Amino acid sequence: MRFLVVDDSAVDRHLLTNLLQELGHQTDVFTNTQGLIEKIAAEKYDSVFLDVVMPEQDGYKFLRTLRSNPSTAQQHVILYSSKKTALEINYGLKRAGANEYLVKPANQETLTQIINKI
Repeated sequence: MRFLVVDDSAVDRHLLTNLLQELGHQTDVFTNTQGLIEKIAAEKYDSVFLDVVMPEQDGYKFLRTLRSNPSTAQQHVILYSSKKTALEINYGLKRAGANEYLVKPANQETLTQIINKI
């Protein structure tokens, strides 16, 4: 499978990318949401791992923009965040419109469970 990892944290990007590659998947990375709509519209990703807390634009706002664009509205998105309360997870799934939610830091077991749902 092919994934896009969007995270401003080099450590979190590296961890998730390595786990995905160890599982045999291809990954592209972005450090912020600038130019991301165009990248997603032009490429074919099985899913996008999207950080919630980023400096220029948070993941929730970007996800709403993604969903409102006809060419990217159906893109599978997994919010990837250290925000882990039930309220925050519910907001990400129900209000922001993510398909899945993965709490940082990821491990191979939870990542495999999420990927198997795609």
